[in-house]
Amino acid sequence: MGHAFEGVNEVELDGVTPEQVWEAIATGPGIDSWFMGSNEVEPGAVVRQAFGAYQPAHRVTAWEPGKHLAYGGEQEPDGRFIAYEFLVEGREQGSTVLRMVASGFLPGDDWEDEFEAMTAGGEMFWQTLVTYLRHFAGRTARPLTAFGPPVTDWPATWQALGRKLGLDHAPRTGDLVTLDGERGVVYFANAQTAGVRTENAMYRFFQGLPGVLTAMHHVFTADHRDERTWSTWMGDLA
Repeated sequence: MGHAFEGVNEVELDGVTPEQVWEAIATGPGIDSWFMGSNEVEPGAVVRQAFGAYQPAHRVTAWEPGKHLAYGGEQEPDGRFIAYEFLVEGREQGSTVLRMVASGFLPGDDWEDEFEAMTAGGEMFWQTLVTYLRHFAGRTARPLTAFGPPVTDWPATWQALGRKLGLDHAPRTGDLVTLDGERGVVYFANAQTAGVRTENAMYRFFQGLPGVLTAMHHVFTADHRDERTWSTWMGDLA
């Protein structure tokens, strides 16, 4: 049967300009600093993404710099598609309103698990974008993706992550934590994700498919920790 979906998010960002928002959503380095994988934008034409074997090229359908961006919507043979739209509005007193709409279609009768994971991940991506704009606007991050162990007990894994962050429970939004000596705050957490903001990084952990703990970090300074380091770091969490 399949499932059509649409998710809408909106935020007002004090002290953030429309130009800074546009840089974050409409340039490759900007998208690299909050989304996932490696991204490239051909202005007004194509948004390309590379995340492992997933390498879509989304056609740009709206391009008004500083105001309106939309891309995606290309259907696969089974009807699957994803499309993104961003509306940017500068306000008086130096704030900017950002509205994002993600819509699409998941085919088949077994779409529920994929939709649940997509929704949880989408919430994290949105919260990461907002956190980036509020705390790191104008800076460029190095995206880092690492894969940890296969997981059979997710509640226990999130509890173990919490302990590694200095907590006695699974990470919750607002928790103050320490990650490898860096003080930080859990800027967002839900049943399938947890994100930590420190002075110079956003560290994110996802319930990846199929059942693998996945790190998708954004680091704003020189850092010796590479993919292998983070895979090892996550090794004892499952």
